[in-house]
Amino acid sequence: MAKAKKRAAFFCSECGFESPKWLGQCPACHKWDTFTEAPTTKYAQATNWGVSAVHSAPTTLNEIQADEEERTVTGIGELDRVLGGGIVTGSLILTGGDPGIGKSTLLLQMCRLLSGNGHKILYVSGEESAKQIKMRAERLGDFCDNLYILCETNLGMISDIVTDMRPEIVIIDSIQTMYSEEAGQSPGSAGQVREATGRLMRLAKSLPVSIFIVGHVTKEGIVAGPRLLEHMVDTVLYFEGEGGASYRFLRSVKNRFGPADEIGVFEMREDGLKEVLNPSGYMLQGKPENEPGSVVICSIEGTRPILAEVQALVCQTNFNMPRRTAAGTDYNRVNLLMAVVEKRLGIRLGGYDAYINVAGGMRINEPALDLGIVAAILSSYKNQALDSKTVCFGEVGLVGEVRAVSRAEQRVMEAAKLGFGHCIMPKANFQKINVNETALNGMRLAGVSSIYELLEVI
Repeated sequence: MAKAKKRAAFFCSECGFESPKWLGQCPACHKWDTFTEAPTTKYAQATNWGVSAVHSAPTTLNEIQADEEERTVTGIGELDRVLGGGIVTGSLILTGGDPGIGKSTLLLQMCRLLSGNGHKILYVSGEESAKQIKMRAERLGDFCDNLYILCETNLGMISDIVTDMRPEIVIIDSIQTMYSEEAGQSPGSAGQVREATGRLMRLAKSLPVSIFIVGHVTKEGIVAGPRLLEHMVDTVLYFEGEGGASYRFLRSVKNRFGPADEIGVFEMREDGLKEVLNPSGYMLQGKPENEPGSVVICSIEGTRPILAEVQALVCQTNFNMPRRTAAGTDYNRVNLLMAVVEKRLGIRLGGYDAYINVAGGMRINEPALDLGIVAAILSSYKNQALDSKTVCFGEVGLVGEVRAVSRAEQRVMEAAKLGFGHCIMPKANFQKINVNETALNGMRLAGVSSIYELLEVI
């Protein structure tokens, strides 16, 4: 191997762009003050990542044999759904979430089921001792001898053990504790995270072996380290949930082998995480009957329609500037919709505080949520309750028009299955919808083309 020459470089913590000198603004992602200095290593012929110095010859697309991806079913239905049908062999999967949200618990439950089915698994921990992992695993049930525990942070030693042992699945908990001697920085730094992820990616593709890496998140809710980390991996999963709530949401932000934005719902119990098979029923638990400001909407999360309750509270302000608060949805979108209501309907909201909440702890950013937010604001402002068996969905534009959304039939079918009697949707969807009358269970459909018509309907 050629002798390595070490030098210093600057990396953008947002997109991973490399520059020989410090820059105030990244030329790739245009973010300000994101460059951090990190040593880098140039190799003449090869690297310690195991990349051969022999160059591959180009080939035509028609000569490439592309078979169906080989998948391993975990036995956890919600996890398999989010992954797109199971774990793809040779894939690199990043799992992020707040501390204590349940990332390690979910992965240990997955290891328990897979090892019981004869799969060889290596669990590498850089944060806990073997006894701590054993104590945490005891409350999940009995484990067989196919699960191996390794407490190590040196990535070189881990790579050698994985190469010799050849497990089918490897868990790295967490990526911020791993270090590579070539990077020359402390564990958790941008350079170390970048180096460790690149090395694990090549290890996963060359053996092949499926590798899960656990990542801590920052206060902004993104995985700590350079954003290049998310670009390098095949799948990015985020574990979400309120600290005091017992329910957790596993969301696929990126998936090269399945649908993105797919969601899985779990309930945290003493014996681990349990699947929630009917998320819509859970999201509507405890919904008040015939209360102003409460509206049920239908959102599409990945391939699954989910009903949720949107709550709005509009009241006279006691401040010079009215307060605006949004929980579970985009704050700027709420401000935009309130401006549309004020301009197009002539309702003066400048002297009112407005609080918007998606009940249940799930975050929804789909445009189909717009019509529900507008309906909840109008209901609270006028202090008039909507029928508790009414559901609505649709996107609202700046001139007050209600625009069509995708998969209207799926949304209507989900609402009818849960016993709703009235559905308000965009008129463009209403004119094209094709749903069996028997499947509707007597539910009435109404199409609106603007928020003026919405005000008349509700």
